[in-house]
Amino acid sequence: MENALLAAELRLQLGRLVRRGRAEDPRPQAVTAALGLLGREGALTTSQLASAQRVRPQSMARTVRALETEGLVERSTDPEDARKSPLVLTAQGRAALELERRRRTDWLTVALAEALDPQERETVAAAVPLLARIVAWDERRSERHD
Repeated sequence: MENALLAAELRLQLGRLVRRGRAEDPRPQAVTAALGLLGREGALTTSQLASAQRVRPQSMARTVRALETEGLVERSTDPEDARKSPLVLTAQGRAALELERRRRTDWLTVALAEALDPQERETVAAAVPLLARIVAWDERRSERHD
């Protein structure tokens, strides 16, 4: 298969897979994405979250208010700049993030077991490191452009 066709089909199917995994999330996708980013990166300001998610700061401010209202994040103090108040996950936020990750993993576990035979699962397992290499390539490329 030609690279452009492979890329288009891969993008389509991965997008569908990700959207399906998110389908039953009780929270808006923007809220779950911000939780995940805070879980991976640690304390971030609203503007850092907005930049990472490629949304306007005003949009992220609404998302942050929703997270604070639910008790999933709280503001902390930046030890180097007292004017900044980075957001951190609360215990409730960490639990909500873990529950969502577990739900998505459980869904994908069932899908792999029921939709694929053992040899097909081995093929998918062999593809995972290749996908990780694509992500690593893009991260290195992005760092060079920053």
